[in-house]
Amino acid sequence: MESVGDAAALSALIADDCVFHSPVVHTPQAGKPIVMAYLIAAAQVLGNDSFRYVRELVDGEEMMLEFVTEIDGIVINGVDIIRWSPEGKITDFKVMVRPLKAINKVWELMAAQLAKAKGQGA
Repeated sequence: MESVGDAAALSALIADDCVFHSPVVHTPQAGKPIVMAYLIAAAQVLGNDSFRYVRELVDGEEMMLEFVTEIDGIVINGVDIIRWSPEGKITDFKVMVRPLKAINKVWELMAAQLAKAKGQGA
């Protein structure tokens, strides 16, 4: 989130076989290109001035980051659950969001952002 839009920095962190679990897509999304598309879109959608991490838990190669942000008057509370390989690459990235109003807003904005990126050849 600190380097919104820095695809090279993100690419260096993501394993080729990384899997992304979205709060609004029913099936896991596998492979570096699609994981990067989701994470870049999420950074653009959620990464505003109100975004902040409020809790961090680390256990070996697993991490949980709780975040809050506000969009269109809706407070969004979410959790990123991340697994790292021994080589320091992200192999699994799961996002959970609450409340339902927030999930609906994130789904709406992420769909638009991903469609926009796809139209630009990303």
